[in-house]
Amino acid sequence: MTTDPRCIIITGASSGIGYELALQAAARGYAVLAVARRAERLEALRMIVDHAGGRCVTLTADVCAADAPARIVAAAMHAFGRIDIVVHNAGTGAAGTLLAQSDAAIDAQWQLHVAAPLRLSRAALPALRASHGVIAFVGSGLARVAAPEFGAYCAAKAAIRSVAEQLRRELRHDGISVSYIDPGAVATEFLEASGLAPSSGGWHVQPAGVARNILRGLARRARTINAVPLQTLAVGIAATFPWLADMAMSRVVAKPSDALEMADAVPSNAESQNALVPPSDPFDAALVPVARRMERVNLSSHFLRSLLVPNTTIELHDAAMRWAGMPNKNERAALKEALEALATAGFLTPESNESWQVRPPSP
Repeated sequence: MTTDPRCIIITGASSGIGYELALQAAARGYAVLAVARRAERLEALRMIVDHAGGRCVTLTADVCAADAPARIVAAAMHAFGRIDIVVHNAGTGAAGTLLAQSDAAIDAQWQLHVAAPLRLSRAALPALRASHGVIAFVGSGLARVAAPEFGAYCAAKAAIRSVAEQLRRELRHDGISVSYIDPGAVATEFLEASGLAPSSGGWHVQPAGVARNILRGLARRARTINAVPLQTLAVGIAATFPWLADMAMSRVVAKPSDALEMADAVPSNAESQNALVPPSDPFDAALVPVARRMERVNLSSHFLRSLLVPNTTIELHDAAMRWAGMPNKNERAALKEALEALATAGFLTPESNESWQVRPPSP
C-alpha cells in the first residue's frame, strides 16, 4: 500500500460530470475512487483509466445507504492509504410541483443531496484532517434561482450551498478546505432524466470542459468554483431581478406534462381515437396507451428517453429510484407499464419480469 499519489473520491462517477472528473483526475495523476450505482459503467471507466496508465478503483454503492460512508472510506484507505479530495457529485432531480410531491419524494431529495454528503464527509474527516484535504459539493444555479416544476431539488441544492459555507468556516482550523461548485447547465443524462429541456439546447455546455474547470478550482482550493462563469453571471442577474427569472424559467424548464399534451386530446371512444393522426415520433406513439397513467404520476417522457442507452440493461428498481427517489407502489407500477409499452414497440427486449435490454437504433 502506498501513500502517493493523492486520492480523490468522486460520487456519481458513472456518467456526466462525475465520469469526466474521474477521467481527467486520473490523467492528472490522481488516484481515483469512482463511486456509483451502475457497476457496468464503472467497470468501463476503470478499463479506460487503466489503459491510459492511470489508477482507478471503483465501488458500486448507493450513497444514501446506511453503510455507504464506511464502505467508501474503507475502500479509499485500503487502495490508496489516504483521502485528499471528496467530490460530492451524486444527484438527480424529480420533476413535479413541490407541494404535489410526496413526503417520500421530498425526503429522497434531501437524503441524496444533503444528508448523504454530510454522512460521507463525517466518515472521511479523520483522513481529510491528516491530508489537509478538500471537500467539494456540487450545487446548482437552481440553488439561487428556483425553477418551477422542479420539486424539492431546488430546496435541497440551496441547503447544500449553505452547508458548504458553514463547513468552510467550521473546518478552517483543521486545515480542510471546502468548495462549493456551480457546474452550470451541462449536457448530461441528468437534464432529460430530471425534466429540464432536452440537452440539445445551445445554452448547455459539455461535461468535459466543466470537469476541467472544476479540477482547476480544486487545485487552487477555491471557495467557490463557477465552472461556467457566464452562466453563473446570468444566474446572479436573475437572482437580483426576480422578474427576469420568472420570464426565463418559463422557457428553460419543461413541465412534466408537456410531453403528454397529445394524450390529453385523445377522446375516450375508440372511434374518435382511430380518427386521430398518430404521433410522427415512434417513441411518442409507443407511449400513447400509457400516457394518462404517466401524467397522473408525473412520469416524464424525457426521463424515459434518457434510459434508452443502447446495449445497456434497465432494471426497474434502479430506474424507479432514479426517477422518483423513493417510489411508491403506484409510481413503480406506472413506470413498469411505460417500459413494457416501449418493449412492445421494439425499443426494449425483456430480460426478466423487471429488466429490459435497450436495443440499438435501427440502421
